[in-house]
Amino acid sequence: MNNTVEQGKTTAIIGYITIIGTIIAIFMNMETKNPFAGFHIRQAFGIHLSFYVLAYFVGYADSWMVSSAFFIFFFVLWAYGLVGALQNEMKTIPILGEYFQKWFKNLA
Repeated sequence: MNNTVEQGKTTAIIGYITIIGTIIAIFMNMETKNPFAGFHIRQAFGIHLSFYVLAYFVGYADSWMVSSAFFIFFFVLWAYGLVGALQNEMKTIPILGEYFQKWFKNLA
C-alpha cells in the first residue's frame, strides 16, 4: 500500500491545483489507475465542480459577507484535501467527500 501511495502522490497533488490540474491528473492516472491518486482526483474534481456551480449562484448575492464566507469555506475544503494528499492519507472531505467518491467512481 505504501508503494502505491508514493507512486500516486504527485498525481494526487496535481489534482488539487485548479480544475486544469485535475484534468491533467485524470490523464496522468488513465494508464496506471493508482487508487491513491484516483481517490484524490475524485475529491479535487468534486471540490472544483462544486465551487464553480455554487459560485454561479453566490454571484447573485450582492454581499461581501456571503462571498467571503463562500471563498473561505471552499479554501478550507481545498486545503483539507491537499494536506491529506501531502500526508499520504485517504481522508474524505467533510460533508460531500463520500458523495464525490460515489458520483465520480468511473472518473479515475
